[in-house]
Amino acid sequence: MKRAAVYPFTAIVGQDDMKMSLILNVINPALGGVLIKGEKGTAKSTAVRALAELLPAMEAVHGCKFHCDPADPNLLCEDCASKYTEDNKLVADTVKMRVVELPVSATEDRVVGTLDIEHAIKHGEKKFEAGILAQANRNILYVDEINLLDDHVVDVLLDAAAMGINTVEREGVSYSHPARFVLVGTMNPEEGDIRPQLLDRFGLSVVVTGEHDPAQRVEVIKRRLAYEQDADTFIAGYQHDQEELAAKITQASSLLPQVDINDELLETVAKLAVELGVDGHRADITVIKTALTLAAFNGRKEVELEDVKNAAKLVLPHRMRRRPFEEGQLDWDKVESILSSGAKGAL
Repeated sequence: MKRAAVYPFTAIVGQDDMKMSLILNVINPALGGVLIKGEKGTAKSTAVRALAELLPAMEAVHGCKFHCDPADPNLLCEDCASKYTEDNKLVADTVKMRVVELPVSATEDRVVGTLDIEHAIKHGEKKFEAGILAQANRNILYVDEINLLDDHVVDVLLDAAAMGINTVEREGVSYSHPARFVLVGTMNPEEGDIRPQLLDRFGLSVVVTGEHDPAQRVEVIKRRLAYEQDADTFIAGYQHDQEELAAKITQASSLLPQVDINDELLETVAKLAVELGVDGHRADITVIKTALTLAAFNGRKEVELEDVKNAAKLVLPHRMRRRPFEEGQLDWDKVESILSSGAKGAL
């Protein structure tokens, strides 16, 4: 059976903030995911699936249910770690990154997995039934209508996304496995919101709307009709753009550990968070991580002020909320003023 064609990521019209947020999280999963808020029909799910198709295949340990990376012994599951030695490399398969969808009705056990306590007592060994987080390791975990998901399950997801590890404990027995994934949550605000405490846990957040420029809307229609008429020919027309973006993402992932940010910009970010009244330190850290990732995406080893500005646009707006049901508002003129004065003071 022929595999269903996926709409090219580079063919999506507009929605630049959404596309950039997804790209940044793929380059640096430690950002903590992205929440995409917007009305229906704004290419949210299309962009997520297109991103997975865009990325090159990866090496995964043969037969491992967690798709462990054989080149990274520090992030192996217990089974793979027990088999790994410097001389005896793990057998690997080449697999494509995929989108793992989490249904709104999912229970905590279905998400994190379960431990068979009876088996542990009888045989003295752990028996773990893998959950959705196991499937999601090194993939994209997509949660549509995340605002309708149980708050506790959302908390578990965000914890795993931040730590990169899923730990299940029951009756004194625990099991841990790698859970490094790109978390993408989408929601329509008209159908309800999520608690501010959970909202703050998402690394990035963007709001998407339909295109208001008639020319852009016409382009959306033309491309969609062309794709539906002859998907293979349409996809072939974007092959070069797809390969170019995929190579840029791969290069950025390799460059990221070498990117640095100077103390003056760190102080500017801290001052920005203080003057905006943002609680805690998560906002500061995420702005800096995002700025580092933006610099890597643009092929630079040093963060610039512009990277910090672009990072602030993606990191701060959803952290400005103070009370439930109060819309977050970010005074961008104030942000520009703070960042510019901070930059001048560093000269």
